[in-house]
Amino acid sequence: QVQLVESGGGLVQAGASLRLSCAASGRTFSSYAVGWFRQAPGKEREFVAAISGSGGSTNYADSVKGRFTISRDNAKNTVYLQMNSLKPEDTAVYYCAAGPRSSNYRDYSYWGQGTQVTVSS
Repeated sequence: QVQLVESGGGLVQAGASLRLSCAASGRTFSSYAVGWFRQAPGKEREFVAAISGSGGSTNYADSVKGRFTISRDNAKNTVYLQMNSLKPEDTAVYYCAAGPRSSNYRDYSYWGQGTQVTVSS
């Protein structure tokens, strides 16, 4: 079992940066890949980024490539999402999830409660 708690969301202006954190419980956290997903009102949950259990492999959605960076510190059981050059279209609830490294949210078994990111123009 893995429990996940996101933090770091907030209200920022376009062009600003935020760093989201995903803190996990469980001694086997490093055996799970972690993905970040987001969901805007009325839209389907969409993939943002994912990182392998070791942190050696990452992948990103085209919409965030070059602006967002996913990383992890397994000693702290935490995954981060550094978001730079934020745009109003990045506004959504952001979720982290643990499971196999995949861009399909249906593949993930464990989810956090989400953190709201709002980017004003």
